[in-house]
Amino acid sequence: MNSINYKTYPTDLTDAQWAILEPLVPPCKHGGRPRIVDMRKVINTILYLNRTGCQWDMLPHDLLPKSTVYEYFAQWRDDGTWTKFLDALRMQVRTQEGREATPSAMCIDSQSVKTTEVGGEARSYDGGKKIKGRKRHLLIDTLGLLVAVLITAAGVDDGVAAPQLLNQITPEAFPRLEVIFGDNKYRNHALDAWLKEERPNWRIEGKSRPEGTVGFTPLEKRWVVERTNAWNGRCRRNSKDYERRTESSTAMIQISNIRLMLRRLSPSNRPVFHYRAAA
Repeated sequence: MNSINYKTYPTDLTDAQWAILEPLVPPCKHGGRPRIVDMRKVINTILYLNRTGCQWDMLPHDLLPKSTVYEYFAQWRDDGTWTKFLDALRMQVRTQEGREATPSAMCIDSQSVKTTEVGGEARSYDGGKKIKGRKRHLLIDTLGLLVAVLITAAGVDDGVAAPQLLNQITPEAFPRLEVIFGDNKYRNHALDAWLKEERPNWRIEGKSRPEGTVGFTPLEKRWVVERTNAWNGRCRRNSKDYERRTESSTAMIQISNIRLMLRRLSPSNRPVFHYRAAA
């Protein structure tokens, strides 16, 4: 069989970025068949799809085919590997920035996005944003680095979804966490009761826009989430929710942020997102 010559795409991992990520890639299963596929090419193909928004069946011929890469995407979605990549890289970025590996403060917010004609679960109408689709609930640190994401139908109230989102992280994994910044939609009796019972050392600090304000007004710390939403939107797979399963939607958001963190840890000579750290 003739070997395939692969082009270099702007989404491809550099040698330095691959050196960071390779140790985190799960090994072959014990007793299974030897792995013959190039894992760097698998990840490069998934990063290409995530950034460009192309369909799985329409990947360029010089990248790996859906029959090869989708299996890894789905397996890592279901076994938590994408989450493990995200957690490990976030701690590395924070350490490189001179911060503690785990944050003492986080930010919480949501974003409603349209879905497509593809069938699937968890879709409804967000009356406030006038959007029919799904809602992305994000938890990030004050550097804008993703901590957790929850995908629901667009009509789900943010305060109702917050315990499910916060339950993805534990005091053991984030021993320094004290405060979570959000707006006033997260100040409700149900969420306060959940925090008191399940996470007594955490508190929500919510603020509303000043009365009479017109247009966009950055609220303390919450603008960090808006910036992260903008970064996610640069990846065309996230321009709408194209996924049939909410778990796949979650994985696509994670993949966008994994690429962002790798570029933060080892910038290439290609254009990247330049951003300053929050205080």
